[in-house]
Amino acid sequence: MTREKKKKDNQPLTTVQQLGSLMKSARDIMRKDKGLSGDLDRLPMLTWIMFLKFLGDLEQMHEQEAIMAAKRFRSAIDPPYRWRDWAAKEDGITGDELIAFINNEEAIRPDGTKGPGLFAYLRGLQSSNGEDRRDVIATVFKGVINRMINGYLLRDIINKINGIHFNSSQEIHTLSYLYESMLKEMRDVVGDSGEFYTPRPVVRFMVEVVGPILGETVLDPACGTGGFLVEAYKHMEKQCKTVKDRQILQTKSIFGGEAKPLPYLLAQMNLLLHGLESPQIDPLNSLRFPLREIGDKDRVDIILTNPPFGGEEERGILGNFPEDKQTAETALLFLQLIMRKLRRHLKPGRAGVVVPNGTLFSYGVSARIKEELLRNFNVHTIVRLPKKVFFPYTEIETNLMFFDCSGPTDLIWYYEIPKPVGERRDGSVGQKNFNKRRPILYEDFAECIKWWGTRAENEHAWKVMASDVLNYDENNNLISANLDIKNPNTKQDYEQLPPDKLVEDFLEKERHIIEIITEIKKALTGAGE
Repeated sequence: MTREKKKKDNQPLTTVQQLGSLMKSARDIMRKDKGLSGDLDRLPMLTWIMFLKFLGDLEQMHEQEAIMAAKRFRSAIDPPYRWRDWAAKEDGITGDELIAFINNEEAIRPDGTKGPGLFAYLRGLQSSNGEDRRDVIATVFKGVINRMINGYLLRDIINKINGIHFNSSQEIHTLSYLYESMLKEMRDVVGDSGEFYTPRPVVRFMVEVVGPILGETVLDPACGTGGFLVEAYKHMEKQCKTVKDRQILQTKSIFGGEAKPLPYLLAQMNLLLHGLESPQIDPLNSLRFPLREIGDKDRVDIILTNPPFGGEEERGILGNFPEDKQTAETALLFLQLIMRKLRRHLKPGRAGVVVPNGTLFSYGVSARIKEELLRNFNVHTIVRLPKKVFFPYTEIETNLMFFDCSGPTDLIWYYEIPKPVGERRDGSVGQKNFNKRRPILYEDFAECIKWWGTRAENEHAWKVMASDVLNYDENNNLISANLDIKNPNTKQDYEQLPPDKLVEDFLEKERHIIEIITEIKKALTGAGE
């Protein structure tokens, strides 16, 4: 055993370049398989293979620790389904035999016996208390499909992944950054995937200013690939001083929800690679519970999220919300869920939420939801992002809204992140939109972070009284709730603007007017029903 441990300790670490080369080689192999059509197929394949390799290494490490401490150890995955049983040997099962073992409900296993295939076995795992890694594995593999049809190519990929050493924290750290770059690359290749990706600088800024403290619970009810949860975990990990601290972080701090199988799998792997051993991610729709049934035991200290917007939920989901606040707009449904899920007693809960402009300014149901938000929560800050921060997945202008349960809103501070300065198309130097070549960076938030604690008005910051946001008629009926307050310190000199900019500004204003008219029509139609 000593010799084995010494050999493991002396395993050469894989450098960033070697890991990058290894992953590129695996993806090149995948391109030869007729069952895979693109990166949206290739990344999930790499993810579930790495997931099983990671679990294999992690369990072997825990097994060695248990032996040293003379304690009993029970593996989450039994033989012959452990990585070491079927994948670790380079000359192990391959070809049609390998595909059958992975895909079939019943197959000849690597030890020559007949039994459930790999995925069938993993999907059937179940813990005794419903709270350990077996349940996570079962949930992950309910949504996983092996799309490769060539077992020889699959064996080559497995051999490549077997070269990653997940028992080295330094190597996991290296791989985690490589994995994040793969997630970003998939977003760039497949536009539809952008719905569950938030630029890392935006995530980092939001976590920084909300400031999770070890011992608090953090939730992202629409976690996608887990960006907010990973950043919150890293933020609190720096606060760990003892074994007990680390146990609190591992078991009582990070929670998420993600209903789509692909981002759910990616989030699990993302969190595992960053050190969270048993991610607690709900695989079902976070909106499925009636709001009235969410009580104190279900509430959390912090919610950080970029909920989907522009979507449409089924009628059964809408029934979980108050009758006068039911809407097809998912962003508004999630906003109501967040308001309900924040802890209200002891230390007030707090939230940071990405919201589109349409959520800030609208009539009808949206206005009633925002009225409730302003009357029952302290909406203390709205950070206005420039156009195209989320381009090319959406050109909708977005905002970062921060609120807590400390009381009703009195004063709202706004801060406008300025556009980057660079050379324009006409050769002049000035402000221009973010784009693929110049994405938003964490450094773009530096001045806002400095301002956060001082709250002084300047060219980028202004304040508005909450009473000026809510608009009522003479009978005290709510007409609108307008949080879409433009920067009063920015004056456009239209005489100096080029013609294309004048046209762009005119079309933007026209679009905004049409949105307002549409909302008014909806409100009037609803009032007449």
